[in-house]
Amino acid sequence: MITLFGSQTPGEKKEKSGLFERFQKAVQSTKQTLMGRVEEVLRGKKEFDEALWTELEEALIAGDVGMATTVEVLQAVRLQAKRGQLEDASAVKAALKGQLLGLLEATSNGHGRPQTPPVVVLVVGVNGTGKTTTIGRLAYQWSKEGKKVLLCAGDTFRAAAIEQLEVWGQRAGCDVIKQKPGADPSAVIFDALSAAKARQVDCVIADTAGRLHTKTNLMAELEKIRRTCQRVIPGAPHEVLLVMDATTGQNGLQQAKLFTETAGVTGIVLTKLDGTAKGGVVLAIARELRLPIRYVGVGEQKDDLLPFDPQGFVDALFA
Repeated sequence: MITLFGSQTPGEKKEKSGLFERFQKAVQSTKQTLMGRVEEVLRGKKEFDEALWTELEEALIAGDVGMATTVEVLQAVRLQAKRGQLEDASAVKAALKGQLLGLLEATSNGHGRPQTPPVVVLVVGVNGTGKTTTIGRLAYQWSKEGKKVLLCAGDTFRAAAIEQLEVWGQRAGCDVIKQKPGADPSAVIFDALSAAKARQVDCVIADTAGRLHTKTNLMAELEKIRRTCQRVIPGAPHEVLLVMDATTGQNGLQQAKLFTETAGVTGIVLTKLDGTAKGGVVLAIARELRLPIRYVGVGEQKDDLLPFDPQGFVDALFA
């Protein structure tokens, strides 16, 4: 995966080493739940009987990989075993690792950057997932890279949302475009994108109201916001990030599907990965949503939002 602005990537040796260490720490609970069980199932096994595959299936599902993803992955591994390509338990483990990595890499693509700035990033998701905090962390990181970032307080309904974004703007050294609470979010975004063009900023990150996926009128508002973006800056938004809470596991997938249909989601930010044993949902997201995971939250600090590296994630699970 490339970063939004094409700066240093997780694939470069120095950064990848640091990311790997942080991934290892973040997925510790998931590793214990998922890989601990897998290794227990495979330990000492010399025959690949039906009981083995059933136990592996149970292990993957317990790690919140999801039924459909689990079945697909194990079918591929079983086929290799049937062809005589897997000689022992370690080979089964390696094949499993390869399948999981393949799932993640299949959706790991770059960002649709415009030829000229500003890049417009729309951030969506239900309340409580860490949406506004994610925006602040992105602004902080990109500002550190020397980019001029403008924040848009498009969540005009949640109490203190505007103030929270202003605090992050101060931390990141970014201006915040806002209106009064209760204002039309599309109007705020119109003002922000107009200001971005006038001020020649590199990136606009727009907050949106956290809305339940069952509220069709609120979901329709996202469509209006997208139309406003396109009217001010053709081709915008260039990235629509859906913020998901990793601790919700499979329960967050249905919400994600509906947001994708309405808001044109292009990537996922998975928060609170360090606080759950359900990190296997990363794999379910890749298979069922066919969307790349752009970033993962691995802590409480302002620099605890990491570009997602499929290889680093899988290596951390199997380390």
